[in-house]
Amino acid sequence: MIAHLEGRLRHKAPDHVIVDVHGVGYCVHVSLSTFYDLPEVGASASLYVHTHVREDTLQLFGFGTSAEKDMFLHLIAVNGVGPKMALSILSGIQPDELRQVVLFQDRQRLQKIPGIGKKTAERILLELKDRLRVPVPEPSAAASPQKLEEDGYADAYSALLNLGYRPAEAAKAMQKALQAAAAATEKPSLEQLLREALRILA
Repeated sequence: MIAHLEGRLRHKAPDHVIVDVHGVGYCVHVSLSTFYDLPEVGASASLYVHTHVREDTLQLFGFGTSAEKDMFLHLIAVNGVGPKMALSILSGIQPDELRQVVLFQDRQRLQKIPGIGKKTAERILLELKDRLRVPVPEPSAAASPQKLEEDGYADAYSALLNLGYRPAEAAKAMQKALQAAAAATEKPSLEQLLREALRILA
């Protein structure tokens, strides 16, 4: 199974490239994000690769970063999402942004991707919610759920739990988010607090 390729770029198109490795040309399907980051034809290129094998075909899918490859693997694990649909999603949404889309269950953002309907978007959000987890160190003195309730941020804490984060992880992220917002002249909104907590967890 091919997991990585490094060689001379022989051909470059928005949906695929050909990488020459010691005289053998590999056709690799890529997202637009990877396409834009690749050098010009003739230069050396390096790609993380997923080898997709079916009974009648073998396809290579390439990624400029390991984060993009990891997200691709999460996507194709979703029921009904194949490699081409996963590439389409990653062509329109960067991995970090996709994490936020999942956090806020932003179905409309996903539906902007060609070929993604309401039911498919809902299924992707539901299944990725259980897959995308980022481990963080255990807190020593994190904000308690009771304190969050008193401050009016229980909904933000609950949203992190619903995304699959452990209570200790969610509480520590909320504590840091509140500390970051302490210097602000106005009380942060629920959305602002969630975005900051997600950034901390990521």
